[in-house]
Amino acid sequence: MNNPSDLHVTAETGDALIVVDVQNDFLPGGALGVKEGDKIIAPVNQVIRVFLTQKLPILYSRDWHPADHSSFARNGGPWPPHCVQGTEGATFSPALKMPPDPLIFSKGTHVEKEEYSAFQGRDSTGRSMAEALSKFGVKRVLIGGLATDYCVLNTVQDLLKAGFRVIVLTDACRAVDVSPGDGENALVEMIAEGATIATAKAVG
Repeated sequence: MNNPSDLHVTAETGDALIVVDVQNDFLPGGALGVKEGDKIIAPVNQVIRVFLTQKLPILYSRDWHPADHSSFARNGGPWPPHCVQGTEGATFSPALKMPPDPLIFSKGTHVEKEEYSAFQGRDSTGRSMAEALSKFGVKRVLIGGLATDYCVLNTVQDLLKAGFRVIVLTDACRAVDVSPGDGENALVEMIAEGATIATAKAVG
């Protein structure tokens, strides 16, 4: 694995930032809290400020589940109920920087469909993330959020399959680590499939 501190990233035309699922239920104390999940917010915000200053697109994804979603343990799924539509747990962290009219892509909105990848999300008009990225002329995506070994991993894999270059911001991600090492293994997998890693502080 390359050392992410070795790479400087200049944000430029053709870039987009995807912020994955920085929601209250995925933060410490939430229904499905990721250990140290709150520590990604400052690095993510740093990159958001760069992208806002340069007027580059920022896409925010969120889990937006119906109350009886199939991924919930009571319905035979692996997870406790989380990010139920309209609840406080589904709300983006108040510490997360967002523009006045953010581009939000919701996923997992249908009872029987699990969607880990933000690439499967749709905005309020029904537009897919692929359509939005195409509209903006995006060629390269920077990504951070929760969690490294689930939604970030799946999003990165879909982006790579769709032909985008991808930079994973390692200090702006944290893993669930259901099994110890899952997060590190996910990073290794993303790199093997073509992603690059960097840190948020390297973005300017």
